[in-house]
Amino acid sequence: MIKKKPSLNLAYALQTVQDNRNLYAAWAKDYESEFADQMDYVLPQKVAEIFVQIGGIGPVLDVGAGTGLAGQALLKLGIKSIDALDLSSAMLEVASNKKIYKNLFTADITQPIKTVNYTYQGIISSGTFTHGHVGPSAIENLLSIAQGGAYFALSVNKDHWLKKGFATQFKELNDKIDRLLLHEVLIYGDHSKVDHRNDLAIVVTFQKV
Repeated sequence: MIKKKPSLNLAYALQTVQDNRNLYAAWAKDYESEFADQMDYVLPQKVAEIFVQIGGIGPVLDVGAGTGLAGQALLKLGIKSIDALDLSSAMLEVASNKKIYKNLFTADITQPIKTVNYTYQGIISSGTFTHGHVGPSAIENLLSIAQGGAYFALSVNKDHWLKKGFATQFKELNDKIDRLLLHEVLIYGDHSKVDHRNDLAIVVTFQKV
């Protein structure tokens, strides 16, 4: 159980899968008003824009979809065939009410993904590869549910990228991916109410061979 009010600092300090489930179960209904709006959380929009700019098309799987912020952005950019995957069923319940996603799946992407019934021509993720959440080893699991030639746009908190050795992981995937590019972006906009205004993410884009 979460005894403290959910917050970014609590999210960054998570240590286990169950910790994640507990936090987001408690946060789901207020996540957008108490976090995304107050923090001017622009990362989901930026990930969606970069995905489209590199030529990404549907069907797309939104990994770590949460309440559907990146899915909403994709839809506005003309991507209409979108599914959602998240560890938290509570967050997906909020997302389902927006009628963005055709299918919704719960899964721990640090493990082999067995609950997803499809393969995808595009995979995006915003805010999942970050402190207290998911490390670089999960990328192999995402490749397993992508079609050949699929486009990826995955955001990684920049500090997390450096601490967890994402660059090394991508070198090891060199024979499985192509067109690797790194895009450095701000996570929060100018109207953020908390002192994380200069926090950076790397949106890593590539194609599955």
